[in-house]
Amino acid sequence: MAPNAIAVADAIESRTHRRNVGTPRGVRRRPFYIGVSLLMGLIAIVGFWPTYFGPLVLGTISQPILIHLHATVFTGWLVLFLTQVVLAARGRVAWHVRLGRVGIGYGVLVVIVGLFTGISRSAHRFQLGLGGEHLLFVAIADMTVFSIFFGAAIAFRRRPQVHKRLMMVAATMLLVAAASRMAFLPLLSMRQAVWVSPILLAMAYDFRAQRVVHPVYLIGLAAFFVRASAPGFSRTPIPGLPSRTG
Repeated sequence: MAPNAIAVADAIESRTHRRNVGTPRGVRRRPFYIGVSLLMGLIAIVGFWPTYFGPLVLGTISQPILIHLHATVFTGWLVLFLTQVVLAARGRVAWHVRLGRVGIGYGVLVVIVGLFTGISRSAHRFQLGLGGEHLLFVAIADMTVFSIFFGAAIAFRRRPQVHKRLMMVAATMLLVAAASRMAFLPLLSMRQAVWVSPILLAMAYDFRAQRVVHPVYLIGLAAFFVRASAPGFSRTPIPGLPSRTG
């Protein structure tokens, strides 16, 4: 984050704190942040329903162990994120901090599993002559963006107003694969809009509450725009299936 963005963020945090004096901790924001966290889970389920969750429920799934590990770890991350949001909203700060220490290690696990899965599956596709360069790019690009915002969130963990927004951006980054698989949306722009919808909603919420959009969201949206403009968003290969270009 640029120094001027940090200064703006600190000013917003101070003003928000003054506005909330006398208000029970988390009461004003409880419905919004919990709702957005649930939206993230819904995007993940809908996006991966045809290729993973649906066959898993029906007992017809046939995927390698690595894919199951990948799905478990990334689903666990969304559950952890939701749990942390609920704890913060209810004012359980001590528990939020304790679980946050676990979350740091879990975030590292997300990156390791994401990279390992991408590299392994791209190598497999190369062996089959299907080409795995797009999958390799996707894995590296997505984990890089996630790592940057997740690392920043750790660095700013003592500044709640900045920390929670950085975590929101990091968690939203992981929805790119789910959104890119929503083939029922005919336009690529629609899938991209679904992907960034948690951030767009958060920006609208900030503007409605404070008449200003927090710079963390602007930086995150810019990073997402760069990622979406690069090759790979609409060509993320589905494990076990040929590459899609639509």
